[in-house]
Amino acid sequence: MKDIKLKINNFNLYYGQMQALKNISVEIKCNSVTGIIGPSGCGKSTFLRSLNRMNDVIINTRTEGTVLIDKQDIYAKDVDVVELRRKVGMVFQKSNPFPKTIFENVAYGLRINGIKDKEYITQKVEKSLKDAALWKEVKDRLHVSAFDLSGGQQQRLCIARALAVEPEVLLMDEPASALDPTATLKIEELIYELKKNYTIVIVTHNMQQAARISDFTAFFMLGELVEYDLTQIIFTKPKKKITEDYITGRFG
Repeated sequence: MKDIKLKINNFNLYYGQMQALKNISVEIKCNSVTGIIGPSGCGKSTFLRSLNRMNDVIINTRTEGTVLIDKQDIYAKDVDVVELRRKVGMVFQKSNPFPKTIFENVAYGLRINGIKDKEYITQKVEKSLKDAALWKEVKDRLHVSAFDLSGGQQQRLCIARALAVEPEVLLMDEPASALDPTATLKIEELIYELKKNYTIVIVTHNMQQAARISDFTAFFMLGELVEYDLTQIIFTKPKKKITEDYITGRFG
């Protein structure tokens, strides 16, 4: 049994009076890919953003319960949120490269963390681009604008940028939804490689993608975690009829 990286206990999240997440309890294992599936508006992205406190920026958000990473509650009062987000990186649905060169996009996190050693930064940028399966495509044009890259390359650049600061957990919010099938396949192959070194939680609306890349799958509905199990079980022998109905396309 792999070690538990994240342990969520009776977690509730409210936007003002509206309860967006209801009594979520789940354990996420180290070096695994956990897929979050469910219909639009069911709380998938809200849950994902709860794992690095991205919801904090929304006014009138409050939470109950605990989110433990390595047994530390990330919602404790003494938690350094900047440090938390270094530890728990995030890749968004739409690639969001900065208006900088390819090199400076990846180096950005290192620089804002106060690293000035040029040789170290250069080595780290190369390693991160290699880890994101992008190095071979960009090594001769590191100093051109990131906007010159294709959509799929920009998304892998954003993954490289997240990896540069050495996170332990990588959150991905539908990272391939805006990409063509070829670019999507590259992202999926990359996720498979990255789980050797990172714990990955990915929101996807694509059932086939969840089945292909996830070790575990969590099915959300109306802010509740309906079912969580090995992906193979969720997709072949779910315990609840509502999960089966969603998986087989009867609703959603």
